[in-house]
Amino acid sequence: MGYIEDLRKIVGHRPLIFVGSVVVMADERGRILLQQRKFPKGKWGIPGGLMELRESTEDVARREVYEETGLTVKELNLINVYSGPDQFIKAENGDEFYVVTVAYYTTQFEGTFKMDRSESIKFEYFEPEQLPENIVKSHKTILKDYFKMKNNN
Repeated sequence: MGYIEDLRKIVGHRPLIFVGSVVVMADERGRILLQQRKFPKGKWGIPGGLMELRESTEDVARREVYEETGLTVKELNLINVYSGPDQFIKAENGDEFYVVTVAYYTTQFEGTFKMDRSESIKFEYFEPEQLPENIVKSHKTILKDYFKMKNNN
């Protein structure tokens, strides 16, 4: 059991605040790696997850990418921090929470790809102009900010 599961045993479905990290991963051609998630069912998203005790947001980003993909992230670059009322989530099981998400991007990762089937349906690289429609709402905002940042550099 992890930190979040332990908290839920104590507070039930009541709203909580969690911190998480995601990583926009672009390959050498500029394609973006997206994860088709089991939860929310079938939605596409950016690899990442929630913080455990004693972790930094960079630790979370690297751990979650490794757990979900088997890839090791090298350099992380900050996109932005996302918080507020629009970051409220009510999970299918009734759990309610607000997420403070720290979003990073990288082009520096390595390793042998290995998908965690407990969280993912599949992973796929997408051209920036051909992203799927059913992307997690908050991740659409992060990707928009990433592309804006990339085009300004």
